[in-house]
Amino acid sequence: MREVILLKLGEIALKGLNRKTFEDVLVKNIKRRLQGAGEFSITSRQSTIYVEPLDGSADMDLCEERCRKVFGVVSYTRAGEVGKTLLEIQAGAAEYLEETLEEAGSFKVECKRSDKKFPYKSPEIAAEVGGYLLDRYPHLRVDVQHPDVTVWVEVRETAAFVHADAKPGAGGIPVGTGGRGLVLISGGLDSPVAAWSMAKRGLELVAVHFASPPYTSELAHHKVVRLLERVSEYAGRIKLVTVELTHLQEEIRDRCPEDLSTVILRRYMLRAAQKIAREEGCLALITGESLGQVASQTLQAIACTDAVAEMPVFRPLIGTDKAEIVKTARQIGTFDISIEPYEDCCTIFTPKHPRTKPTLEMVERGEGAIDGDSLLEEALAHVTAMHITSL
Repeated sequence: MREVILLKLGEIALKGLNRKTFEDVLVKNIKRRLQGAGEFSITSRQSTIYVEPLDGSADMDLCEERCRKVFGVVSYTRAGEVGKTLLEIQAGAAEYLEETLEEAGSFKVECKRSDKKFPYKSPEIAAEVGGYLLDRYPHLRVDVQHPDVTVWVEVRETAAFVHADAKPGAGGIPVGTGGRGLVLISGGLDSPVAAWSMAKRGLELVAVHFASPPYTSELAHHKVVRLLERVSEYAGRIKLVTVELTHLQEEIRDRCPEDLSTVILRRYMLRAAQKIAREEGCLALITGESLGQVASQTLQAIACTDAVAEMPVFRPLIGTDKAEIVKTARQIGTFDISIEPYEDCCTIFTPKHPRTKPTLEMVERGEGAIDGDSLLEEALAHVTAMHITSL
């Protein structure tokens, strides 16, 4: 019996006349993610993406692992493909789900009949398959309310499919359908989660990381690369641009008011990120800020930072607390990397008593102590770039 993977669409199904565009992007994304897993046919029919192996060398476990992380897939299941006769469906369900049914105490059968020409209606198919399974597995009992396992039968155009309950996919919409965004990525917990959150809404990601050697190490940079590798399992390939801010940070430390130094640094980071975003065709910036989490993330501080913004700044975590961010970080596999103790440029030269309610006037006056434009130009003249992928 041939095994396939069925991927179910979520909100893509509600896109109306634009639906095919979203489905086409999703199919392309799946094809890219399955490189190296084998040869597959990937087609879209009736709100389902069919991932079908073309030969015996396909790695179905790896295929499943990668497909579950593709944004745009709300749920997925491995299924056995059987012929479109009642006898083949009955025997196929008993064979394909043998291990699952042997371990279960109760079950029920659900049926979806997309092919209305099939001579049996859905309730009839479910009843016939259920009776057959009771005969094959006499230890089972029927429980339509809380079964240990639900046996699903899907009768579609070219074949029928049998499988157990679907598993949750990544959800969201396909990466690339929402344009491009540039994320300011540090080595902390928040920014990788913010990047993942916006990729889930269809944004293709470019990342910028600010380093300050020798105060920050190569290990800190490698930590960021590994974080983006985890995010790329969901978001696909990510371009990482690294900017060295050592001289700028030293000037801010030595010449600007200490209590405003973090906000001033954030403003220059935003300016640098905007220049890179324009070069990369990005239409928005993404940060991991959460309101009130630290001194530079009060409403007043954010307002001072955004005063230099010339494009939208998305803050997907703005209303979340740390426990929610940690939960998501664990879910996507970035938590253990984020807590590694390597300094990033946001944690060096931290003021002892940062001002939590700065005004734009005092921040702009504090910035006047340095030649910020020249320092920024110096930093952007020497950047490095690399492409990151989990494949």
